[in-house]
Amino acid sequence: MNKHPGRFVIGLTGNIATGKSVVRRMLEHLGAYTIDADALAHRAISKGAPGYQPVVDCFGKWILDGEGEIDRKKLGNLVFHDPEALVQLENIIHPHVTQAIEILTTRATQSVIVIEAIKLLESPLRDRCDSLWVVHAPEQVQLERLMRKRHLSREQALNRIRIQRPQEEKLKVASVSILNTGSYDDLWNQISAEWKKISPAAETQPEIIPSVAGDFYVQRGRPRDTEVIAGLLTRLSKGRRSVSSEEVMADFGEKAYLLLRLRDERVGLAGWQVENLVARTTDLYLDDRIDKTSALGTLIDEVERASTNLQCEASLVFPGSDLAGEAQAWKNLGYERRTPETLGIQAWQDAAVESMPAGTTLFFKLLRQDRVLRPI
Repeated sequence: MNKHPGRFVIGLTGNIATGKSVVRRMLEHLGAYTIDADALAHRAISKGAPGYQPVVDCFGKWILDGEGEIDRKKLGNLVFHDPEALVQLENIIHPHVTQAIEILTTRATQSVIVIEAIKLLESPLRDRCDSLWVVHAPEQVQLERLMRKRHLSREQALNRIRIQRPQEEKLKVASVSILNTGSYDDLWNQISAEWKKISPAAETQPEIIPSVAGDFYVQRGRPRDTEVIAGLLTRLSKGRRSVSSEEVMADFGEKAYLLLRLRDERVGLAGWQVENLVARTTDLYLDDRIDKTSALGTLIDEVERASTNLQCEASLVFPGSDLAGEAQAWKNLGYERRTPETLGIQAWQDAAVESMPAGTTLFFKLLRQDRVLRPI
């Protein structure tokens, strides 16, 4: 039962490689607050997190890698072959994940909350949801995704798919079923149609964001803006990021775009995403003709505002060499030039290593002091 009156909680699930996370991010674009329960579970056992030592005490130091982190592959192989070990692991992790979800849901200002979890239907999280959304995909699509994204052989991919509960079983209990055939346009249309049905009526993100920085203002990029965004990326990056509108549409499954305008002209762009409570701005480009300090301030302030609204703990920005040299602008914004290994928190280090494009510099800013995964 939903314990948060006035909130509409969607439980989002589906089998491996069906595109659950893409659907979650699309709902985030539309104005929902989204939680990746599986990512929280991984984070709960990272070094320094509350579940780390109990897992090491339970299973032994042999599960650690050379850096002292829990080797998830070793741990996964253990619990895959030992149901009792799986129960022990879940008993350690689940209280921390439940606590984190409760904190995030309570703090959220959005009226629609989305909780994504691959084992949602088998967990107590199911009882927290007003609606159950199941994402499904043809097996061939799952195969192609696993082989392409995780570099698995066909046999390995098939084993991963067929070890899970049949998709049909999950679909039987679904309030909403989403068929993901690989077309981002079709997927967006399905999500948008279902979003409009949600009652009470959910908020829609405003397209134009007011600014007090002179003539600059920020516009949220929408899927209908893919051609504009593709052209802007190509122009402002001087061809270093030459992309098609189809590629931008695919990017909407992972990131959001903010377009900076000077009166009627588009003069800047930020492509950013939130994952595991860390904001990561991996595309940042400005027109050479404009004042960089003012433009950066307007664009990054909006990234931060949106990131704070999504309860991010830290902001990582990866500018190219031209914008990395704007030392005064970064100082004014409160960012420090860093390297991934100096970030301290393992989840932040991982985010930096995973996200940092070649030829960029890392700038870091702490957004929240109160980290969500804390000892119980």
